[in-house]
Parts: sequence; structure tokens; C-alpha cells
Amino acid sequence: MGKKASYSPAMSDLDAGRRGPWVAPCPPPPQETWVAWLVPLIALANIVSFGYTMYVNDCPSTHRLEASDCVFPSLGRFAFEPFSINPLLGPSLYTLDSLGALDYNKVVVEGERWRLLACIWLHAGVIHLLANMLSLLFTGVRLEQEFGFVKIGLLYVLSGIGGSLMSCFSIQSNISVGASGALFGLLGAMLSELITNWTIYSNKCTALLTLMVVIAINLVVGVVPHVDSSAHIGGFVSGFLLGFVLLMRPQFGWISRRHIPPGYNMELVRPKHNLCQYLLWFTALVVLIIGFLFGLIKLSYVDRQLH
Repeated sequence: MGKKASYSPAMSDLDAGRRGPWVAPCPPPPQETWVAWLVPLIALANIVSFGYTMYVNDCPSTHRLEASDCVFPSLGRFAFEPFSINPLLGPSLYTLDSLGALDYNKVVVEGERWRLLACIWLHAGVIHLLANMLSLLFTGVRLEQEFGFVKIGLLYVLSGIGGSLMSCFSIQSNISVGASGALFGLLGAMLSELITNWTIYSNKCTALLTLMVVIAINLVVGVVPHVDSSAHIGGFVSGFLLGFVLLMRPQFGWISRRHIPPGYNMELVRPKHNLCQYLLWFTALVVLIIGFLFGLIKLSYVDRQLH
């Protein structure tokens, strides 16, 4: 989104800081680019999970329906439930619930906390799955190429859990599934990454406006009936805070000491990160920890009250 070339600030600062005879420029190497493998693997895992869900569902035999009642009966036990049961080309609610869908009563009353994570790997149907996986590949691959699989993996999982916590307290009468919370976490992280790394962006306003439009469109989709908007909000907020913590880059003009040539005026060396970045990092980390602790403690408190 319009980032400055990594060598430009270094070259200008090196030239400005030289003393004595002129030395040929020695810019640092280009920023490291990672090979994106985790995000495609996550997408594949979601597809495999959906296939297993349909295998367990076994539409033709589970409900003792006529073969013609299932959608695409030629698929055998992988056939979809009738449109009257699931219009998204997927399994029944009972199957989703048995495999780990987010269910308030089972998470809070029965203490099945594992559902907070399991639900982000389940999808209600083919349409739901395709929409989420296309969004994941569109946003996640670029982020993994820039920041690596460890940071993006943590971002994805923690945002998904954050969305599950928000959904659990907001929707108590229905079940919820899907990776939408984790996906909105990636969008939130893209916004905070732009803010905390503001100095290295060219065309700042254009980049910010483009990202805000993408986020707004996705948030509008979240208010459609039968869509769990609370998971979207929880995931977005979690990802937004995590972006300040995990995706901070060196500020514009910083030069690694490994690439400083002889004769450079060390008094001109800029710190790796500026004060604003440190403040955002610390504030986001504190708010993030408090938020997750509050959610988990509230779950335990409600559990004790009910028992």
C-alpha cells in the first residue's frame, strides 16, 4: 500500500552522516520477504475440516431422508442438507454443535472452553467457507510475506479467540461457527500496522482511505441477518490491538549498525523505533491482556454462579 523503498532513507542518511573522503553508498539489503505457507495451510485445514464435517453429517442416513431430499445426493454421505435446513450448502446444526460450534450453554454452563478455539475451524456451508477462505488468502498471504508465519499465526488464532469471547457473551440462544473473527482480526491488524508504521508509508492518506473502505465494507456485511457481527467486532478489536504489538517496524530513516560504513557520524543514527510506537505497543499490550483476562474471568464467574 505505497510503502517507501527500504534503501532510500538509508542512502540519504548515510550520505548526510559521512565525514572525510566520499565513500560509495552501502545501503542495507532490501527488507526480508517471507514465503507464505501458513495462511494457505490454514485455508487447506479449514477445507479439510469442512469435508470431515460433511462426512460426519451423512445427510442420507442421519435423518433417514429420501436420497432425493438431500442436495447433490450423488455425493453420498457428503451430500448437503436440504435448503429448508441449511441454505448455505452445508451440514445440520446438530452436526456443527457436536463438532465444537460455539454454544453459550456448553461453554459457560458445561465448561467446554475448547469450543472458543474449535469453532473458528468450522463453517456452516460451502458458501460460508468460500467467502471466508477467499478473504483469508487475499489479506493473510500479504501479511505473512511481510511479517512471517509466527506473528501472523498468533494474530489469526488470538483474534479468533477474541471474536469467540465476544460472541459467547452476545449470542446466548444460537450456535456460532466460522473464521470470521480471525479474518476481521487480520483487517484490524492491517489498520494498526499502518498507524504504528506511519513514517515508512508514502501516499499515507490513500493507503488509509483504501483500507478504511475495505474494513467498512466488511463491517457492513456483518450486520446482515443471521451473521454473527459480535464475532466480527471482537476479532477486529483483538487484531487491531495485536497489530500494535506484533507488527511494529523500524521507523523511517533508521540504519542498522551492521550496514553503517566507516566515517559515518554516529550522532545522526536514529533510534530503531520512535516514542509513539513504544507508547502504542505498551498501551495495546495492556488493554489486550486486560480484555482477555476479563473475558475469561467472566466466563469462570458465570460458571460458578450457575453451579
